[in-house]
Amino acid sequence: MINTRAYAALKAGSPLVPFTLERRACGPRDVVLDVKFSGICHSDIHQARDEWGGAAFPMVPGHEIVGVVSAVGKKVKRFRVGDHAGVGCMVDSCRKCSNCRHDEEQFCEQGAAFTYNSTEMDRKTPTQGGYSTRMVVNEDFVLKLSKKMPLDRAAPLLCAGITTYSPLKRFGAKKGKVVGVVGLGGLGHMAVKIAAAMGATVVVFSTSPSKEKDARRLGARTFVLSSNAEAMQKLAGKIDLIIDTVSAPHDVNAYLGLLKIDGTMVLVGVPTEPAAVHAFSLIGGRKKLAGSLIGGIAETQEMLDFCAKKKVLSDVEVISASQVNEAYERTIRGDVKYRFVIDASTF
Repeated sequence: MINTRAYAALKAGSPLVPFTLERRACGPRDVVLDVKFSGICHSDIHQARDEWGGAAFPMVPGHEIVGVVSAVGKKVKRFRVGDHAGVGCMVDSCRKCSNCRHDEEQFCEQGAAFTYNSTEMDRKTPTQGGYSTRMVVNEDFVLKLSKKMPLDRAAPLLCAGITTYSPLKRFGAKKGKVVGVVGLGGLGHMAVKIAAAMGATVVVFSTSPSKEKDARRLGARTFVLSSNAEAMQKLAGKIDLIIDTVSAPHDVNAYLGLLKIDGTMVLVGVPTEPAAVHAFSLIGGRKKLAGSLIGGIAETQEMLDFCAKKKVLSDVEVISASQVNEAYERTIRGDVKYRFVIDASTF
């Protein structure tokens, strides 16, 4: 077993505290990752506070994990000691169902083994996440990182990056298309950067006028204050694709009205309350309201390669482990530009 320092929530809603756990010994197909940085995703907060229900404690959150390979099993072929690598939202799946065979492990019919607040595929062994100094993961669920990418700024790509890249690619963001991004936070700022890198014209919608300068710096052509009814009306029927990153309750009908005929709005944020959708918001224009959950391992690797080529990285604030609880509160207030990343050497 590998003794590992970490930070954990010991019960729902309690502050995260120093914690020690034991990772399994490196097996024949395993990669041991010395964690260098771990991003803070808003879903970490939801789960550590059991806001979605079903949480298991003690819980070590974290699924935006990057570091350096320190050991590999004797059957590992894709990684060597010294490689830069990452672990995202999953650490295993059944590998046999139709979804897994089609590189959609996130939708494994038996339920994927998620990186924390889950179990290994034996359905007995709890998984613990990246707020820790080491990870031991089967090589099939480890991602390669270019050494040209700074690890701290690459960490959020493992969740925020793939969460936005997947629907942007699937629904056709490219040159000649207009992409709207609702919300400019951890997910939203990655959606802007990636959509712009794909060649799309990007429009940012926000409730905060102070974010206009940053929206344009990140790659947006247009900024719209969503409370400005006149500005919103000017864009009615003008947008091909909208990526909605907001996790607070809001009116999705207002944005559906901005779509062109056959346009699509994709939800990637997870508000705590169900959204009310008027049928006419969809019927008038054959519009589609969709959802998207991360991506499979192959698509996540594709995203990392795309970001390396296009030099797309997250804007981060690096913190020490002792600042995690403060960072949670600041994330809730939207007081971060745009992702907190924990320096794992401080665990």
